[in-house]
Amino acid sequence: MARLKDKYRAEVVPALKQRFNYKNVMEIPRLEKIVINMGLGDCKDNAKALEQAVGELEIIAGQKPLVTKAKKSIANFKLRAGMNVGAKVTLRGDRMYEFTDKLVSIVLPRVRDFRGVSAKAFDGRGNYALGVREQLIFPEIEYDKVEKIRGMEMIFVTTAKTDEEAKELLRLLGMPFQQA
Repeated sequence: MARLKDKYRAEVVPALKQRFNYKNVMEIPRLEKIVINMGLGDCKDNAKALEQAVGELEIIAGQKPLVTKAKKSIANFKLRAGMNVGAKVTLRGDRMYEFTDKLVSIVLPRVRDFRGVSAKAFDGRGNYALGVREQLIFPEIEYDKVEKIRGMEMIFVTTAKTDEEAKELLRLLGMPFQQA
């Protein structure tokens, strides 16, 4: 079982129950899924670059990404409906906990001039969005094999009702938020 999942059950659940006075165990917020998205609009003409970006996302997430396609044609962007424009991965269960553990303990400390992640990226419903400017901060990516630096977005979907509950959940799981 994932190390972070054990920590959630042993430390986070009692702390959240005590802090927010939940009457039922099912009310306690938990991490539901993590969606990792990588926009690949510049790869619409280059199949090799798309393949490499999808491969890098697969190495980072530990499972095969879904290549997303354009829904509409947009002439100004030279985009046709059905063209490949991105890749996404949805992590659940043990893979989700393993990824979160790796993110907060290994990856985020490797970011240059890191002072913590923004506490303002909550959506009002208990979900948190985190953007990363380059995939090189992940230890699995080999620096020499990267052709282009790409960013990605990570959405942490929780069962929390409010942003305050979600922030406390993520903080207890180890997410390093900036000091206000």
